[in-house]
Amino acid sequence: MRKFLFYFVAVICISCNSSEEKKQVKKILAENEIFQYSGRYEQIEDGVALISSASSVKAKVFGDSTTVYLKSANDQHHYVSIVLNQGLLGRYRIKEDSLTFALPDTGNGATLTIFKDTEASNAAVVFQGISAEKIETVPSEDTPKIEFIGNSITCGMGADTREIGCEEGEWYDQHNAYLAYGPRVARALNAEFELSCVSGMGMYRNWNDENQPVMPNVYSNLYLNADDSKKADFTDKAPDVVSIALGTNDLSLGDGEKDRTDFDPEKFTSNYISFVESIYAYYPDTKIVLLSSPMIGRKENELLIASLNQVKDHFEKREISIFEFDKMEPGGCTSHPNLEDHEQMANALIPYFREILKK
Repeated sequence: MRKFLFYFVAVICISCNSSEEKKQVKKILAENEIFQYSGRYEQIEDGVALISSASSVKAKVFGDSTTVYLKSANDQHHYVSIVLNQGLLGRYRIKEDSLTFALPDTGNGATLTIFKDTEASNAAVVFQGISAEKIETVPSEDTPKIEFIGNSITCGMGADTREIGCEEGEWYDQHNAYLAYGPRVARALNAEFELSCVSGMGMYRNWNDENQPVMPNVYSNLYLNADDSKKADFTDKAPDVVSIALGTNDLSLGDGEKDRTDFDPEKFTSNYISFVESIYAYYPDTKIVLLSSPMIGRKENELLIASLNQVKDHFEKREISIFEFDKMEPGGCTSHPNLEDHEQMANALIPYFREILKK
């Protein structure tokens, strides 16, 4: 009898240990090939730097919960959006943090994606890894890709005032790249997306200066700045469509205090043509859409559209089109679109981009 009881207890203990082993949580570090990255990123000593707006990392996670490990590459805080199975869990402030999320009890795992909401000029968000009972690569899909090149509007600057108002916090506290117009368009069309944007930047001059690097100067640099020691990788999946939304800052009056020359249409158009030529050098088969700006006045819009038509005419044998936004009164910070405005912009663009992707 004693032998039987001993055997019975031993079997139960073995079963318990086996169950515990199955539920053991493991941490997978950022450099593991399980993870899929999108946008501009770089492997660094303590993880993978998510550089550009809406750059992301995803994996399939299993178990009751999962923990993601993130930190800022500098002494500033950042924001990320966390998406689980295509559902937005929320926007989270990051400095040096781990975030834990409950997982649905489906047994099939869940796709977890982390999107950087701040931009390249804020420095990187460093992704260090994920903990879960099991982590797998998300199966790849054959989907189109759209790249959105632009300025602060494309970055989602000043858009999200739900937690911090416009007159509060840091200048980037209202950034929300995930809910900017570009990612909204891409998600509606089941397309991959990439944002290459810098706040204040223009085609031949920036918001409040005449001589600093502009988008054509920094686009090929990994960090979208003047540092040309690290170059962006253009050998990955090429975009089917490249959307360019630049001109708002070229046409602006700056802060109204610093000397500002009159807008130079010839220089703007010349730089735009050269930039489009460089895009075709990277992506010979892509289609290009030139966007107007919903934030400029009637006179400025006429100048912009005239220049965009000259750019289009220069590439008459290429698939280039122009989309003109309706004028809006933006509700975000410093005259930027808010989240509702970005939704409105996306709704206008979705049918237009759908037709372009069909061609």
